[in-house]
Amino acid sequence: MSELKKSPSALLSQSSGSAIVVLNHNKPVAYLIPTETYEAMMSMTEDYELAKLLDERLKDKNQAVSVSLDDL
Repeated sequence: MSELKKSPSALLSQSSGSAIVVLNHNKPVAYLIPTETYEAMMSMTEDYELAKLLDERLKDKNQAVSVSLDDL
């Protein structure tokens, strides 16, 4: 924490895009990750949740929904 408080921009520059673990009394309390990494993680999470939903719907044929092409 003390290094982060002293010079956050220097710490981020030294990380070269890797995650930074923030320690408080030698225990991890947070991670700082590059924006691109966070966005990729969120995208993977959304993809996983959609795939899980698709699996559930494919298993349960009773959830089929009729759609008119005109409605699209």
